Amino acid sequence: MTMDLDSLVAIDVHTHAEVGADGQSSLSPALMAASEAYFKAQGHRQPTIDEMAEYYRSRSMAAVVFTVDAEHLTGHPAISNYEVASSCAAHPDVLIPFASIDPHKGRAGVREARRLVTEFGVRGFKFHPSLQGFSPDDPMAYPLYEVIEELGVPALFHTGQTGIGAGVPGGGGIRLRYSNPMLVDGVAVDFPELRIILAHPSFPWQDEALAVATHKPYVYIDLSGWSPKYFPPQLVRYANTLLQDKVLFGSDYPVLTPDRWLADFDKLEIKPAVRPKILKENAARLLGLFSSTSSAMSSAKESA
Repeated sequence: MTMDLDSLVAIDVHTHAEVGADGQSSLSPALMAASEAYFKAQGHRQPTIDEMAEYYRSRSMAAVVFTVDAEHLTGHPAISNYEVASSCAAHPDVLIPFASIDPHKGRAGVREARRLVTEFGVRGFKFHPSLQGFSPDDPMAYPLYEVIEELGVPALFHTGQTGIGAGVPGGGGIRLRYSNPMLVDGVAVDFPELRIILAHPSFPWQDEALAVATHKPYVYIDLSGWSPKYFPPQLVRYANTLLQDKVLFGSDYPVLTPDRWLADFDKLEIKPAVRPKILKENAARLLGLFSSTSSAMSSAKESA
């Protein structure tokens, strides 16, 4: 079974694998509780990747799935990237595996990144600088960016405030400043062919994110983690105009469901011609997902 792009109504580029096959959580109990409180999702059930596949399949959507490797800062072991990749491989019609590698792993992380893409079909990498405890422009991470750029897959960076650690004394050791999108601007300069996704409306640095995405041709923005009814007006304005080909639908499932996100997105003043770009077309192009019909349509447009 393969992905039929024409049958999909949307591609969600931001979902989390929160529980492994052995029941291991992606976060420590304290940080998970803080995240659930922040998103008012206390008691929500953590779906398995197989359950995520059925959830998205029933909605005719595809989803990018990842966890976060932040063991260096948190001391909590990550869900295995290989488990995420193999579980997604069982559902290629709806799931797209991303991996997460803590830059503190050094050369071992670089080797793992290459193997995950070439042998396990991983299509991108997720970074959470605040949770992983590093500045995106730290040269420590550059060997990892180098191999990701070489492999031609995107790097998705959490930006803005995080609900993880919110309310915990000292924020659980999580430093918000590492998630300022201006720190990713230097990465875009030093790795000019690297496809970069700035995740979330980047509160309190929304204008910074818009500036970077407007200035750097391969920097995109995903709209996950916020209900669209709370989007800053400048984000909506840029999504409708200058960045209409570089803005991506993302939910942050399971803490924010695509059902709620899409219901609120329907009420947003987005141009009819832009809606399908945000919901599916931009992500399909960025991730290299093409069906025969969409490829034919693209060729016809280019010929015209």
